[in-house]
Amino acid sequence: MLVNLHVKNLALIDEADVNLGDGLNILTGETGAGKSILIDAVNMALGAKTARGLLRENGEPAGVELLFQISGKEKEKALGELGVAAEEDGSVLISRRMSGGRSVCRINDETVTVSRLRAVTALLIDIHGQHEHQSLLRKAKHLEILDAYARLREQEVKGRLGAAYRVLTEAEKELASYEMGEEERIREMDFLSYEIGELEQAGLKDGEIEELELRHKQMVNGARILEGLSKAMEYAGGETGAGDLLSRAVRELSEAAHYDESLSELLSQAEEAEGLVNDLGRALADHAAGLEFDDRELSELESRLDLLHGLQVKYGGTYGEMVQALEDRREKLEALRDFDDRKRAAKEAFETARGEAYCLAEALSGIRKEEAEKLTGSIREALVDLNFLEVRFSVEFTELPRIGADGIDEVEFLLSTNPGEPLKPLSQVASGGELSRIMLAIKAVLADSDDVPTLIFDEIDSGISGRTAQKVSEKLNEIGKSHQVICITHLPQIAAMADSHYKIEKTVKGGRTVTEVTRLGEKEEIEELGRLLGGVSITKTVEKNAREMKELAKKQKA
Repeated sequence: MLVNLHVKNLALIDEADVNLGDGLNILTGETGAGKSILIDAVNMALGAKTARGLLRENGEPAGVELLFQISGKEKEKALGELGVAAEEDGSVLISRRMSGGRSVCRINDETVTVSRLRAVTALLIDIHGQHEHQSLLRKAKHLEILDAYARLREQEVKGRLGAAYRVLTEAEKELASYEMGEEERIREMDFLSYEIGELEQAGLKDGEIEELELRHKQMVNGARILEGLSKAMEYAGGETGAGDLLSRAVRELSEAAHYDESLSELLSQAEEAEGLVNDLGRALADHAAGLEFDDRELSELESRLDLLHGLQVKYGGTYGEMVQALEDRREKLEALRDFDDRKRAAKEAFETARGEAYCLAEALSGIRKEEAEKLTGSIREALVDLNFLEVRFSVEFTELPRIGADGIDEVEFLLSTNPGEPLKPLSQVASGGELSRIMLAIKAVLADSDDVPTLIFDEIDSGISGRTAQKVSEKLNEIGKSHQVICITHLPQIAAMADSHYKIEKTVKGGRTVTEVTRLGEKEEIEELGRLLGGVSITKTVEKNAREMKELAKKQKA
């Protein structure tokens, strides 16, 4: 679960440190106090794009840290598959720092990419806001929900279907490659034969291009090379060169050494240097004698290089790439020569793959339909709990004209909220407030199969009040028994159900407005409930109502 949220230099928040508890965590505050900033901060830490308005204009770096406590071998295993290991105390720290238009994401002490951050945090936390409610209007979301509900039963069949679909896709590509007319096939064979001949006639040799380029460099710079060698031989072995001067030095030292034995070591060094210079002179002369720069050879060499460079441009920059290009073209030509037989085999392979994939897709569809009946009943019960008293709910299946990675099913949720009205798609009957309650009902039903430990609900109370609000609070409390729930609300009925209650408020410090988050004690909770009930004037009657509401919530929780 999420045990700590730390925010620094984000919008109106200078620094906020929030320790969160088990069960239902409620956040309340005046409109504009900064409740949405906390959700934005969490989204930022999860890898979402950060709105410019959240970052300070003075360039101060913004940072968000989420500290999770991991429990359960399954969760540790899932994180391990993504390369994340919890610390010894079971904690995982997610952090993101934004500065100067750049962001740095870390998991524990390791810097990671945003995509990896999202993959990891998807296992730990799930945020449901207005956008998530609106996703219920998409049919694809309905199939996703059904599959989440039926996950345990579907897992094995869905895995086999995924593998079969990949085989089918490859078989379809292979078959499509044979969709050509006789004229096109002959044209392609002629072109491949030409390219094969061009590569074969070139007589490619490994390392030849590099060798020829080195020789070409020598030949076009022949005059400069010979001039350099000539000067070097003159300086090393001429009458006034190093060799002659060293010979004189050796003679002088040899004579002096007769009178001073301590010069013997210096004499040896001079003799060694004389030998080295003489060897250098002979080597220079031998190298110069072996050099030949022929205009005809240069012309032939340049022609060969032009040919090889042209082949490099067409078939690949290295010897290995050109050899591979030759092999590829030989294989393609062979396939075109056996075109009819290969096409027949490809069609048979495609039909076999399609049959296997359809068989698995139908098996998956059967499981979905069985599970849809259970899901329908469970969601209807949850909707009744949320004050949809005369509700009817159904899952409609349509077979797709073409199999996909998820099988052959298109699924749509249908709803009727009033007696006598026919079942219709959610987009035709559900308002924004109803969508939020429908999503809450779905999350309540999925709670047992959903292994994401922390759920955040934002705008879950949109468009509701009175008895419906009470029902929503009871449902949040129910989910809070198996998950950590964090909920932002303005309704006292929901706030009263809190296991932990936090108040978000604006204050003025040092001449500027800042947002602060405070965990409330029992007395402060009653005061906050009174504010939610009575607005500006909190009378004794309002306070009494707030206290009664909290007591009723405690009884409900018990």
